[in-house]
Amino acid sequence: MQKYDSAYLGDYINNEFVKPRKSDGEWKAVSPADLKDEIMVASFSFDHVERACQAAREAFPKWAALKTEERAQYLIRLKEVYSQHKAELAEIISRSSGKPLWEGQNEAQTMINKIDITLNESAKLVQTQHIPNALPGVDGYIRFKPRGVMAVLGPFNFPGHLPNGHIVPALLTGNTIVFKPSEWTPLVGQFMAQLFQKAEFPKGVFNFVQGLGETGKKIVKNENIDGILMTGSYETGLRIKQETLEDYWKLLALEMGGKNTSIVWEDADFDKAVYENVIGSFISTGQRCSCTSRLMVHANIYDRFVDKFYNIAKKLTIGHWKENPFMGPLINERAVENYIRFQGIARREGAECLMRGKALEKTPAGHYVTPSIFLVEKASDKSVYQKTELFGPNVGIYKINSIEEAVESSNKTGFGLVMAVFSKDKSIYEYANLYARVGNLNWNRTTVGASSKMPFGGMGKSGNDRPSAHFAVYYSTVPLSNLEDPTPFDPTKLYPGVTWE
Repeated sequence: MQKYDSAYLGDYINNEFVKPRKSDGEWKAVSPADLKDEIMVASFSFDHVERACQAAREAFPKWAALKTEERAQYLIRLKEVYSQHKAELAEIISRSSGKPLWEGQNEAQTMINKIDITLNESAKLVQTQHIPNALPGVDGYIRFKPRGVMAVLGPFNFPGHLPNGHIVPALLTGNTIVFKPSEWTPLVGQFMAQLFQKAEFPKGVFNFVQGLGETGKKIVKNENIDGILMTGSYETGLRIKQETLEDYWKLLALEMGGKNTSIVWEDADFDKAVYENVIGSFISTGQRCSCTSRLMVHANIYDRFVDKFYNIAKKLTIGHWKENPFMGPLINERAVENYIRFQGIARREGAECLMRGKALEKTPAGHYVTPSIFLVEKASDKSVYQKTELFGPNVGIYKINSIEEAVESSNKTGFGLVMAVFSKDKSIYEYANLYARVGNLNWNRTTVGASSKMPFGGMGKSGNDRPSAHFAVYYSTVPLSNLEDPTPFDPTKLYPGVTWE
């Protein structure tokens, strides 16, 4: 394993790490994969929020004034630094979140790839557009200018990739950053700040502040913040919306949760459908907003599918991230308690437990659980279990006879992130494309796994119509319309009633 320093360095403001002179509190982060593995004892200071936001505000004019090509050079340097420290970054991600090392390695590589895709693909979306003769004799130009200071609030499940997905396009388009990582994965955020320091961005362009929920609230409310870029739960997104009601001019890009449906039609490639949906349901221990929560299986293959799905799921390996299992732990004790509690709710609401999820006693001790499968006789929009995102390795399986009932049931969850359709009949897929209220729909592949070359966002409780990934450059910018008239004054072309002497 790689060597790195996990000592608490403080917050990163104006290109240097500073520890609070007066702490407003502290907390301890441990690895969910080994509760004896203390990662960091971190402090937070509300005064640092103001300092970081002010530093970003002061840095904005000069950073925005640079040409896109000049800002790109700093990101190219950041890519080099990411690549040099890829192994350390992957290990810190896995140790902090508990996800298997193969997932940490994939995440670190995705962070590197994001820079390339942003520079080579996404930047094209916000290039200046020339509109000849926009008005008679007048040229038009559509330009995209940066919004200002962007707050980035990161999640624990992809503690590097998801904030990086906001930060990189925001920086390229001329914004400055105040980044707060999840309190459950503070070392990932700190290591990212160290990598930015090595990349030598101009003073104040990238700032980093540690803290708990109150710190995030103070960042969101700060008068220097022009936009909030958040990946997290629906509840967190709702609180941000409420906190900014009087700051209505602030841009909100809220990437929230999901209660995602996968539809398996009777003509589907059977083995592929089973495999893809096992992955979609249980990868990352169910801690992805895009994980499959509801499996709608055609009645003609239902029994066969359930039997095969169960037999594959019960053999999934669970363990410490160094062992490279399929599943690691849940993030914390509260997540385990919530996971167990909702299985009781499911049973009380009439669902049949095919595979019970339980807490696992392992060595070293961690927040490990087994997957769970429930058979749901009837879809109900009044069911708490059927409409709540559990964020754990649980899936409900339903028997269906029509694509209409499957799509209607999915729409009633209130969430609208991802749907998957497994069928050889393209008309089934096209029906879902037209009527499913989702932002992402996959044909013959799982709900998880998205391309940074495409937009990623949801409808309803899954987002606020600010898709990320490829489209992040749009919410990072303001479209500016310019009418440019090169012609001299012509006194023969006056409006009626105007006399020119």
